[in-house]
Amino acid sequence: MMMHNSLRDLLDEGKPTMGTHFMFVDGDVPEIIGDLGTFDYAEFVAEYTAFNMTDLYHLARAAQCGNNLPLMIKPDQESQGYWAQAALGAGFKAVLFTDIRSPEDVDICHRQLRPDTPEHGGHMGVKLRRPALASYDTGFYGKDLESAVFCIMIEKNVAVDNLDAILERAKEKGVDMTQWGPADFSFSRGEPKLQGSKEIRKFEELVIAKSIEYGVPPRIEIGAVEQAQRYIDLGVRHFCIGWDRFIFRQALGGLGEGMRKLLDTI
Repeated sequence: MMMHNSLRDLLDEGKPTMGTHFMFVDGDVPEIIGDLGTFDYAEFVAEYTAFNMTDLYHLARAAQCGNNLPLMIKPDQESQGYWAQAALGAGFKAVLFTDIRSPEDVDICHRQLRPDTPEHGGHMGVKLRRPALASYDTGFYGKDLESAVFCIMIEKNVAVDNLDAILERAKEKGVDMTQWGPADFSFSRGEPKLQGSKEIRKFEELVIAKSIEYGVPPRIEIGAVEQAQRYIDLGVRHFCIGWDRFIFRQALGGLGEGMRKLLDTI
């Protein structure tokens, strides 16, 4: 039996949520995250790593072993429809769509994610993957698709220019969260150094404020707990903190540097 989408429950109840990112394609990672019992979900940042469809199945099964941890996938824009549907078929519970530029992009993502029914108007049909194998009852299958969490990145200069129109369409199509992307935003403006400057904050705060205004809750990515309070004060209630690759590098580097200093004294 496919697991219940507890992330959907939290969002529907208006509660804050917290996830963490992972890029390693190893089932131990989502299982460990789930076993901690502190995270509401984990985001597989597929856009930044190498994987195949079988990996998605292994990751989803491992997450179920880790306290039924819901998984989100962030696919690359060029193939996001295929990989979003593959992830849902494996048992993922949420999709973060990248590179939104216009209201029409929101429409495309909605069709890729939602069931092909008169009620939902999506293009996702019945596929004999894990949700259907658990029960070939199409009512059950449809409810599993309905519960999938729908998130979009606001990370392009043109998206900020079209922000009101995009958020209006996002509210109409049932987008659950927006995610600000300062790196792509700065890159798309031809100002890559903007990302690390104080000048980026006015754009970030605009996206946060507008998302709240349109009733599409903003989510923010942070690397340390100390960074959260500023966003909480701005009205943010949803966070994704940390990346496994960077955590591993930092922790391993600290161990290595500490031991190297000790051994160099011998």
